[in-house]
Amino acid sequence: MNKYLSTLIISAAGAISCFGQANIVPAAKQAKTIAITGATIHVGNGNVISNGTIVFSAGKILSVAANGQAPQDDVLVIKADGKHVYPGLIAPITNLGLIEFSSVKASLDFTEIGNFNPHIRSLVAYNTDSKVPATLRSNGILMAEITPEGGTISGSSSVVQLDAWNWEDAAIKTDDAMHMTWPAIPASRGEFGGRRQLLSPEAMAERRQNAINELEQFFSEAKGYASIGKPSVTNTRFAAMKHLFDGKQQLFITVDSQKDIVAAVNFAKRFNIKPVIVGGDEAYLVTDFIKENGISVVVKQPHALPNSTDDDVNMPYKNAAVLANAGINVVISIEGYWQQRNLPFMAGTAVAWGMDKEKALSAITLNTAKVLGIDKTTGSLETGKDATLFISSGDALDMRTNHVEKAFIQGRDISLDNLHKQLDKKFSEKYGLKAAN
Repeated sequence: MNKYLSTLIISAAGAISCFGQANIVPAAKQAKTIAITGATIHVGNGNVISNGTIVFSAGKILSVAANGQAPQDDVLVIKADGKHVYPGLIAPITNLGLIEFSSVKASLDFTEIGNFNPHIRSLVAYNTDSKVPATLRSNGILMAEITPEGGTISGSSSVVQLDAWNWEDAAIKTDDAMHMTWPAIPASRGEFGGRRQLLSPEAMAERRQNAINELEQFFSEAKGYASIGKPSVTNTRFAAMKHLFDGKQQLFITVDSQKDIVAAVNFAKRFNIKPVIVGGDEAYLVTDFIKENGISVVVKQPHALPNSTDDDVNMPYKNAAVLANAGINVVISIEGYWQQRNLPFMAGTAVAWGMDKEKALSAITLNTAKVLGIDKTTGSLETGKDATLFISSGDALDMRTNHVEKAFIQGRDISLDNLHKQLDKKFSEKYGLKAAN
């Protein structure tokens, strides 16, 4: 019996080690001033500096200049002639670190039971030991908004950097936004992804209105609770809503149809909240309304089917460009967690369908930082901001040329190794091939 147990323990330990990445550890703090010279610097705010020099120390950017000279002191100079420097890309609205294996229930921690869960904080469930973030870093995604899902009110997201020992180290901004889904009538048969409804249109409309009424009542009660200095009875759900009403927290509303977008924005305005629209499949039909209200839109990935059979078949590809050209602050997203590594290529698709290339870069850097409330410290390569950036030998938005050679998070020279590269190297050596990286 003891022999059996010993064998079992050894086997389990071996299995765990097989899934580990013990050789990939978070980088140490920046010890020496670094200067990157000769590169094309994409600032992130629309500006591009040719043959530029960027200098950073103690995790902060000291200077960004054209034809700048590297300091003569004890400085590590990285020559990047003919290469490109970009601000670290930011993945919004992702369950990264909350899922490891979709088919293994024990590794799923992105949703909770119940319809109103504002008290849920995704940050405390974020797994820094996940093998997925390392694969994102290799494509320049260095930060992410870790977001809960499920129910009408899902809970609070937090912004993290993707090279940390634990969630406390990872946090850039805690509880940056509350996430909710606007009640909508499901797509009927004949629309893409639709199906036959068991209830009549009238019954579905009534059900939707009841859900909106419940939402209105919940917000009203939460606002009343927030106005009480010291409540005699603690309500954790209402308490979690407090910073929505004092402006310290954003409200992200997932909504797609034009009528629902207008209804959702007007709903938020009644509580003196300026929301961020997520999805916005039909946002292009109400651009004037969105612009007048100063609303930002986080658009879905362009590689998708149109919202309905009446839509332009190419509308998902063009949506970001249409909104950006109308003067709306646009953020580009992509669903899921491991897919986030393709985020820069979603921005590249938007470029192919009418969006200015530097605006597309802003849609995954500075625009995102503004929406998440971290633009004072990151999102662009400007003096005084965090030195979170990467060097690519080619265009970062083009999957054919994107090749991240070096990346820094808050000045720390992070590892670009990951399990995919390790497996590539392993089997390339086995079959006598050249590894991709």
